[in-house]
Amino acid sequence: MTPFGVKVRLLRKAREVTLKMMAGDLGVSQAYMSALEHGHRGRAGPGFVMQICDYFDLIWDEAEELKRLAALSHPRAVIDTAGLSAKATHLANLLAERIVELDEETLDWMLDEIRGHAGRRLKGPTF
Repeated sequence: MTPFGVKVRLLRKAREVTLKMMAGDLGVSQAYMSALEHGHRGRAGPGFVMQICDYFDLIWDEAEELKRLAALSHPRAVIDTAGLSAKATHLANLLAERIVELDEETLDWMLDEIRGHAGRRLKGPTF
Protein backbone atom coordinates (compact mmCIF):
# COMPACT_ATOMS: atom_id res chain seq x y z
CA MET A 1 0.00 0.00 0.00
CA THR A 2 1.03 3.59 -0.45
CA PRO A 3 0.28 6.52 1.86
CA PHE A 4 -2.09 7.81 -0.83
CA GLY A 5 -3.79 4.42 -1.14
CA VAL A 6 -4.28 4.18 2.62
CA LYS A 7 -5.87 7.64 2.71
CA VAL A 8 -8.18 6.95 -0.24
CA ARG A 9 -9.28 3.69 1.35
CA LEU A 10 -9.98 5.46 4.66
CA LEU A 11 -12.03 8.10 2.84
CA ARG A 12 -14.01 5.42 1.00
CA LYS A 13 -14.70 3.43 4.16
CA ALA A 14 -15.72 6.52 6.15
CA ARG A 15 -18.24 7.41 3.45
CA GLU A 16 -19.30 3.82 2.84
CA VAL A 17 -18.25 3.94 -0.82
CA THR A 18 -17.16 0.69 -2.43
CA LEU A 19 -14.19 0.47 -4.74
CA LYS A 20 -16.54 -0.45 -7.57
CA MET A 21 -18.79 2.56 -6.92
CA MET A 22 -15.88 4.99 -6.78
CA ALA A 23 -14.22 3.59 -9.90
CA GLY A 24 -17.47 3.83 -11.83
CA ASP A 25 -18.16 7.37 -10.65
CA LEU A 26 -14.65 8.48 -11.63
CA GLY A 27 -14.73 6.70 -14.98
CA VAL A 28 -11.88 4.29 -14.33
CA SER A 29 -11.81 0.54 -13.94
CA GLN A 30 -12.14 -1.13 -10.59
CA ALA A 31 -8.84 -2.88 -11.29
CA TYR A 32 -7.11 0.49 -11.79
CA MET A 33 -8.50 1.89 -8.53
CA SER A 34 -7.48 -1.24 -6.65
CA ALA A 35 -3.97 -1.16 -8.14
CA LEU A 36 -3.64 2.52 -7.26
CA GLU A 37 -4.69 1.91 -3.66
CA HIS A 38 -2.37 -1.06 -3.27
CA GLY A 39 0.65 0.57 -4.89
CA HIS A 40 0.70 -1.66 -7.96
CA ARG A 41 0.41 1.36 -10.26
CA GLY A 42 2.51 4.47 -10.47
CA ARG A 43 1.69 7.65 -8.63
CA ALA A 44 -1.73 9.19 -9.31
CA GLY A 45 -1.51 12.23 -11.58
CA PRO A 46 -2.48 15.68 -10.29
CA GLY A 47 -5.67 15.76 -12.36
CA PHE A 48 -6.87 12.45 -10.98
CA VAL A 49 -5.97 13.51 -7.44
CA MET A 50 -8.14 16.61 -7.94
CA GLN A 51 -10.99 14.40 -9.21
CA ILE A 52 -10.73 12.39 -5.99
CA CYS A 53 -10.70 15.59 -3.92
CA ASP A 54 -13.86 16.73 -5.71
CA TYR A 55 -15.42 13.30 -5.31
CA PHE A 56 -15.01 13.41 -1.54
CA ASP A 57 -15.63 17.18 -1.30
CA LEU A 58 -12.18 17.76 0.16
CA ILE A 59 -11.12 21.37 0.51
CA TRP A 60 -8.18 23.30 1.85
CA ASP A 61 -6.08 21.26 4.26
CA GLU A 62 -7.70 17.93 3.41
CA ALA A 63 -7.12 18.43 -0.31
CA GLU A 64 -3.53 19.56 0.30
CA GLU A 65 -2.90 16.49 2.44
CA LEU A 66 -4.18 14.18 -0.31
CA LYS A 67 -1.98 15.96 -2.89
CA ARG A 68 1.04 15.65 -0.58
CA LEU A 69 0.34 11.95 -0.01
CA ALA A 70 0.05 11.37 -3.75
CA ALA A 71 3.45 13.01 -4.26
CA LEU A 72 4.96 10.71 -1.61
CA SER A 73 3.38 7.57 -2.99
CA HIS A 74 5.36 6.42 -5.97
CA PRO A 75 5.60 2.66 -5.36
CA ARG A 76 8.96 2.41 -7.11
CA ALA A 77 10.95 5.25 -5.59
CA VAL A 78 14.38 6.00 -7.03
CA ILE A 79 17.07 7.62 -4.91
CA ASP A 80 19.66 9.59 -6.85
CA THR A 81 22.87 9.70 -4.81
CA ALA A 82 25.04 11.14 -7.58
CA GLY A 83 27.32 13.72 -6.01
CA LEU A 84 26.56 12.60 -2.45
CA SER A 85 28.89 10.84 -0.06
CA ALA A 86 29.73 7.16 -0.17
CA LYS A 87 27.71 6.76 3.05
CA ALA A 88 24.62 8.20 1.37
CA THR A 89 24.99 5.80 -1.54
CA HIS A 90 25.57 2.89 0.84
CA LEU A 91 22.44 3.80 2.83
CA ALA A 92 20.29 4.11 -0.29
CA ASN A 93 21.43 0.75 -1.63
CA LEU A 94 21.11 -1.00 1.73
CA LEU A 95 17.61 0.38 2.19
CA ALA A 96 16.60 -0.73 -1.31
CA GLU A 97 17.96 -4.21 -0.62
CA ARG A 98 16.51 -4.70 2.85
CA ILE A 99 13.31 -2.67 3.08
CA VAL A 100 11.20 -5.82 2.62
CA GLU A 101 12.65 -7.18 5.88
CA LEU A 102 11.70 -4.17 8.03
CA ASP A 103 8.71 -4.44 10.36
CA GLU A 104 6.28 -1.60 11.02
CA GLU A 105 7.92 -0.65 14.33
CA THR A 106 11.30 -0.26 12.65
CA LEU A 107 9.78 1.74 9.79
CA ASP A 108 8.07 4.04 12.31
CA TRP A 109 11.38 4.52 14.13
CA MET A 110 13.23 5.31 10.91
CA LEU A 111 10.57 7.81 9.80
CA ASP A 112 10.68 9.51 13.21
CA GLU A 113 14.47 9.70 13.06
CA ILE A 114 14.49 11.19 9.57
CA ARG A 115 11.78 13.71 10.44
CA GLY A 116 13.56 14.53 13.70
CA HIS A 117 16.85 15.34 12.00
CA ALA A 118 16.36 16.47 8.43
CA GLY A 119 12.57 16.62 8.56
CA ARG A 120 12.17 19.49 11.00
CA ARG A 121 11.22 21.65 8.07
CA LEU A 122 9.41 18.84 6.23
CA LYS A 123 6.13 17.70 7.67
CA GLY A 124 5.22 14.25 6.45
CA PRO A 125 2.07 12.21 6.87
CA THR A 126 1.66 10.07 9.92
CA PHE A 127 -0.12 6.76 9.81
